[in-house]
Amino acid sequence: MLSTKTKLILAYYLYKKRQMKEKCKRKMWVHPILLERETYGVFHTLFEELQKGETKFFNFFRMTRESFRKLLGMVHNKLKRADTNMRLPISPAERLAVTIRYLASGNTFTDLQYTFRMGIKTISYIVREVCKAIWSELQIYMKIPSEEEWLMIANNFESASNFPLCLGAVDGKHIRVIKPEESGSMFLNYKHYFSIVLMAVVDSNYNFIFIDVGAYGKECDSAVFKETEFWKSLVNNRLNIPPYTNKLGTQCELPYVFVADEAFALHEHLLRPFGGHQLDDVKRTFNYRLTRARRYVECAFGIMANFPSTIKCINGFSSRHSKNLLFVAKFYPQRRTNY
Repeated sequence: MLSTKTKLILAYYLYKKRQMKEKCKRKMWVHPILLERETYGVFHTLFEELQKGETKFFNFFRMTRESFRKLLGMVHNKLKRADTNMRLPISPAERLAVTIRYLASGNTFTDLQYTFRMGIKTISYIVREVCKAIWSELQIYMKIPSEEEWLMIANNFESASNFPLCLGAVDGKHIRVIKPEESGSMFLNYKHYFSIVLMAVVDSNYNFIFIDVGAYGKECDSAVFKETEFWKSLVNNRLNIPPYTNKLGTQCELPYVFVADEAFALHEHLLRPFGGHQLDDVKRTFNYRLTRARRYVECAFGIMANFPSTIKCINGFSSRHSKNLLFVAKFYPQRRTNY
């Protein structure tokens, strides 16, 4: 039998629990502001006007009208939803517009809530869904270069940095994320914040040739790189790399290479600077030239980080959703003409 005191405590607990449930009840199904989406929402009031001029459209979405229409055509079927008796679904064009505006502007979900007249949770879901669809379709633009394309990249590197036979610059960048549940210190990096690692190979035009996202923040760049598909393809000769050449007039033929910093291990097709301080003139000159070639990947990261929202838009997501956001966001700084 329970004592009187225990019964009173239990009764009080049940009373407070019921009170909390009543407080948490929704005051309304949809806020009146959000009900006016099709009347006052930005997509329904401004989008058609923006399409009349290229400059204003680009300023708002950071992409051309043609790029937007082409991208919409690619992801339309993945974003289309069936009509219901309750309400009309948000159209694929509006879903894409919300996501592109989020990536291009740096606005928070709260800001977008009032401009597009959508709930914060709805916007959050749409952004994740659209980014996943975009990356699914745009993977074809991250194909392995052909031998002729590698040679073109190498020629551009030599012209830009005076470093011959270079196919790309390799480096990693930590992207801040919300600490995943039950992850312990796996995502805690040496700078004492939680992150995932973006590993990339970049050409002399700051274009990303290859990216890998999602490695634990605690891992070093060299370890992350050796777990990527790019490294495995490099080791197994599946990258269409041009054969050895003596175009430099050397007695022996030399390989085409990628350049990296001291954190990476040497490989037949991967160069790093000479270590130590007591270097002769030849080694110092080599390190200087290699650093000039390697700076392109650091500059590419800098361009991406300084773009209005490329990194900012990712910081509020978990590691799982940050991957798709980062895959899509990385296309923005590049001003590509081939997609």
